[in-house]
Amino acid sequence: MNYDLDKFGLSEDELFSKIDHSSLESEKITAPRYSYWHSVFRVFFKKKINIVILSLLGVILAFTYIYPLFVEYDRFSNLLNASAKHLGPLQAMKTMGYNIHWILGAGASGQSTFDAIWFGSRISVSLALICALINLTVGVIVGAIWGFSKKVDIIMMEVYNIVGNVPYILLISVLVLIFSPSFTTMVFALTITGWLSIAFFIRTQVVIIRDREYNLASKCLGTSIFRIAMKNILPFMTSVIVTLAATEIPSYISYEVFLAYIGMGLSDMSLGRLIYEAESAMMTPGWGFEFWSPVAVASIITVVLYVVGQNLGDASDPRTHM
Repeated sequence: MNYDLDKFGLSEDELFSKIDHSSLESEKITAPRYSYWHSVFRVFFKKKINIVILSLLGVILAFTYIYPLFVEYDRFSNLLNASAKHLGPLQAMKTMGYNIHWILGAGASGQSTFDAIWFGSRISVSLALICALINLTVGVIVGAIWGFSKKVDIIMMEVYNIVGNVPYILLISVLVLIFSPSFTTMVFALTITGWLSIAFFIRTQVVIIRDREYNLASKCLGTSIFRIAMKNILPFMTSVIVTLAATEIPSYISYEVFLAYIGMGLSDMSLGRLIYEAESAMMTPGWGFEFWSPVAVASIITVVLYVVGQNLGDASDPRTHM
């Protein structure tokens, strides 16, 4: 096709310019840089409800770990003061003073229910975080090896079929009864077999992914199974692991509260112990705050941890980054 360049009033050199062809440049793809964790947090914070829930979690953790550092709490400081026992919020503030310590009333020993709850939360939340960290670490590593090695699979399936069918709460109860109910004992009881169900779940996910084309190619090139598991499989299971953490952390708080409620929990003043000792106040008129306050706080902590973990797990799925 012929063009009349004179009508543009410009010369050919002014209208056109030569460019050099480079085979390397032609293979470059122009696209925005992708950052996995940047995309995770972008999707997570895109929902305003997540910001609210995360802020609530921050407040809870601040009261759990920071507030006790600045408060001297002695549950028996008002033991000899009969007028300071079993008080509702209004009565406690009139009797003991208008401050944050008495906004939830006073307990059976004249102690601040508000202070007792946060000192107890520190024990319960710490127990849950430590148990979740141990079980997830062991479960993910063992599950990855379990899914790749057929020899390990034969052995572990027998272990899982035997141990996995023993009721978890029964096993924990027996271990706590055998040993003294301390923080270390509770961690041991919750982690001795707690990783097994996680490992089995990870094993199932690994079996699904391990025979995909890129993993078979890596294996043919001589890549070790450990490297394939660490580089090709586990990074793609981040959302699954985060979702597991979302269910594991609250469950350990629930176990601790339940065991303490039936009289088999920690001897330390945890949330479960507070609920157990305030059980008699549940049905007594005017004493309900002693029981329902730790119940409400334990429930809020459990729900908030679960919701944050679930939403973070959803945001960790690369399919939501589109």
